[in-house]
Amino acid sequence: MQIKKVVVIGSGTMGSGIAAQLCNADIPVTLLDLKTEISEKAKNRIYKSKPPLLIDKSKINNINAGNIYDDFNVVKEADWIVEAVVERIDIKHNIYEKIFNNRKAGSIVSSNTSSIPIKILSQNLSDEKKKDFCITHFFNPVRYMGLLEIVKNENNDLKKINHLKKFCEDKLGKGAIICNDTPGFLGNRVGVYSMQVAMTEALRMKLSIEEADTVFGRPMGIPKTGVFGLYDLIGIDLMVDVLKSFIKELPKTDEFQIVAKEIPLVKKLIETGYTGRKGKGGFYRINKTDNKKILEAINLETGEYSPSKKVNLKSEKVDLKSLISRQDKYGQYAWSVISKIIKYASSLVPGITDRFNDIDEAMRLGFNWVKGPFEMLSEIGVENFFSKIDSFENNKFLENLSKTKDENFYGQRQLYTDIETLGKIKPKAIKLDKNDSAEIYRFKDFNIVEFTTKANTLDYNSMDCLKKATDKPLIIINESMQFSAGVNLAYTMNFADKGDFKSIEKFLKHFQETCKHLKYSAHPVVSAPSGLILGGGFEVLVQSNFVVSHTNIVIGLVETIVGLIPAGGGCKEMLWRWSQTEEAKKDPNFAPLKVFDIIGYAKTTTSPTEAEPLKYLRPEDKKIMNRNSLLPISRNILENNRNFKPPKECKFNLPGKAVKEKMIKVLEKLYNDKAILDHGVEVGKELANVLSGGDTDIDKEINEDQLFKLELDSFMKLMETKKTQERIKHTLKTGKPLIN
Repeated sequence: MQIKKVVVIGSGTMGSGIAAQLCNADIPVTLLDLKTEISEKAKNRIYKSKPPLLIDKSKINNINAGNIYDDFNVVKEADWIVEAVVERIDIKHNIYEKIFNNRKAGSIVSSNTSSIPIKILSQNLSDEKKKDFCITHFFNPVRYMGLLEIVKNENNDLKKINHLKKFCEDKLGKGAIICNDTPGFLGNRVGVYSMQVAMTEALRMKLSIEEADTVFGRPMGIPKTGVFGLYDLIGIDLMVDVLKSFIKELPKTDEFQIVAKEIPLVKKLIETGYTGRKGKGGFYRINKTDNKKILEAINLETGEYSPSKKVNLKSEKVDLKSLISRQDKYGQYAWSVISKIIKYASSLVPGITDRFNDIDEAMRLGFNWVKGPFEMLSEIGVENFFSKIDSFENNKFLENLSKTKDENFYGQRQLYTDIETLGKIKPKAIKLDKNDSAEIYRFKDFNIVEFTTKANTLDYNSMDCLKKATDKPLIIINESMQFSAGVNLAYTMNFADKGDFKSIEKFLKHFQETCKHLKYSAHPVVSAPSGLILGGGFEVLVQSNFVVSHTNIVIGLVETIVGLIPAGGGCKEMLWRWSQTEEAKKDPNFAPLKVFDIIGYAKTTTSPTEAEPLKYLRPEDKKIMNRNSLLPISRNILENNRNFKPPKECKFNLPGKAVKEKMIKVLEKLYNDKAILDHGVEVGKELANVLSGGDTDIDKEINEDQLFKLELDSFMKLMETKKTQERIKHTLKTGKPLIN
């Protein structure tokens, strides 16, 4: 069976998201609701959505809008019908009756429910109809969240379920995990429990919400929102409804019942309209005082708000052993939360799934955890864990593990898929080298470099690893959410604060040399990005020989925002790409002016399709829906380029003063229109000097090293200014740009 046409019934947030992802996969989809106007409005929201749900907006016409009364006959042609209506059993049952009376034989019918058991959803269906019915629980936002839980029933045609799984994996790019019919399935069962444990333990230990969120955040490999920030993001009232559902569905003996009890402060917040970010605020709120926005946090004991205080654990990396070994309240809190999560997750095996790895994958894909509960246990160490744990009666998994004390119990990641992922092959590699910023993994025929800093920011050590790894064909890839957010600004500011600009210059020269080395290495270099590819991260990518990109990327050169210009070859490479166009061959000013516009405005794009017109990516660069496939496709490229020969060095003919004057006029207009201020003009002038070729003219040929020198000189000139330093410090502190 092939899935060529899909109908989605219900055009709310989830239905729209599913329709959009099918659209991204070039699958024709019909979106139905009570009225065509409703589904048309949903289609318009998809088109205008931010962050964008569509990889390519031009594909919006893959979605047809209709209603369940006049257009239900489309169900007869559909290979898959997805129900995504409100969480009311009576409405869902009526929809199923209508679907099964109209569908073609053998078509798949699924529900996107997040909480209703399949036995209840399917209770009115015959055994024959149940064969084709399942739950497909997508996570929101559908484009960006990797997890898809496929919940089967006892009557399912497993061949068909596996076919659906493969379709969702290959075409929709999902991590599709098949699980049993239990309350909350995999992700929400463990994820929501973890949130409740983190909250109740914070209350018990009298931690502030900032302290709890700091620990139950990046140090544990959990998104920086922490628990209270995540509550606000989801909606406090919605979380309470979710808890009520769990309380109703789970047995009274389930550990969830303890942590799901009503908290008086939560009740008070909802009653007063503090339902999270969608309301007046929640555990955090923005207080506007004297035209200033001040982030405030609630006191868990008094219920009063005060300015939020930053908590510094002095830990940038996930190091659970060190975290739980701390002899302070933070270490105690971390151990209490982590141990309870591990105990609860392990108690669900084999009830929810036979493979404990699937629970970990659900947490990674659905909640963006770096490590799931069982990988946390593996990192802590089996013996270490059992030396600290108090009890684990009636937990078969932990009882067995306590007997074997098998430190290697974990096995490999991503057992849910047949794809040979990075997580699967890393244990087979030789760790050739490792420092604080990156690791080199050596295989028989190639090397892998994985960046390991926060947001994979780059520094001297990152470049060291890249340079060392080119003694074999190289793939630059990682398991974290980002490819690289660029050069580590804190690293450069540390030198600047000391007045040590020579060290910054030394680092930049090393960065340039490394990027040039990647480009002209005797062995091919493949960059396989996902997530953020910004600034220095872009410069590494653009000077790789081949690119295999995930469809969910944010890519661009953003240095001007912090008062700098690209200095690792970004200006150079963009000039080269635009100079190869037909327009540039006719007009020597075309490429410099085009790149001046792109870099000057720090333009970013959110998909490979958007990136191509700016020449951030080339038509020949691979674009992949499933992130897991980045590695095998990269390996195929290496295999197909065994006779690789490095490219010839680029030569440039740039207009110099003639085009620089045009750029200055652009800056003057922007300044007069108050679009930029004084320092914006200075940054623009330095960018203009580089892109024009400096002291050159159209008849002079200049090489890459000369452009590297121009980039370096302009970067350093700006770096030494007070206003650029102010921009960098403001961005590091607030995450927002400073206009000065």
